[in-house]
Amino acid sequence: MTAEMVTPAWMHAQISAEEYDSWSEEQCAGIEIVDGMVVVSPSASKRHNRLARILANALDAAAGPDWNADTDFDVRLQDVPLTNRRPDVIVYRAETIDLTPTRPEHVLLVVEVVSPGSETTDRIVKVDQYAKAGIPFYWRIEQAATGVPIVYTYVLDPATKAYRDGEMFTGTVKATAPFPITVDLGVL
Repeated sequence: MTAEMVTPAWMHAQISAEEYDSWSEEQCAGIEIVDGMVVVSPSASKRHNRLARILANALDAAAGPDWNADTDFDVRLQDVPLTNRRPDVIVYRAETIDLTPTRPEHVLLVVEVVSPGSETTDRIVKVDQYAKAGIPFYWRIEQAATGVPIVYTYVLDPATKAYRDGEMFTGTVKATAPFPITVDLGVL
């Protein structure tokens, strides 16, 4: 049995923004579009999902009325070729909740929780894509063998469209403006 027999034909052709926008929510779940091609991610572990949810809940509580934090949320980085990413956590302007698609100018922060199989994408590829799109903050969370997460923060340099290293945290995130929060990520 060949791969063509198992995978649908649309996974072998470049997808346009119009095509993607016509798909149902179920069709879009669990996929990203990079340079017009469908990228299917393996299902995340329970630990991964829990960590993302805890962080999203804490960021949402700290964000106030102007910002929302969610998981499982698409961000349209570019229309041609279509690049649509689905960060593990996203903080976006509250007044844009009903706008589709969510654009980089609506987003303040994206967070990726690194899982086996996503190391290169989360550490290199997405960092570059989010920076070029102009998203001000990027956090990468590594799930250390000790069970205590390590959080790497990055801040966009608008002049170079590249991230510069921010602070690194283990176990507890103490974010400063615009989110003065403390999150104990070690209690998973």
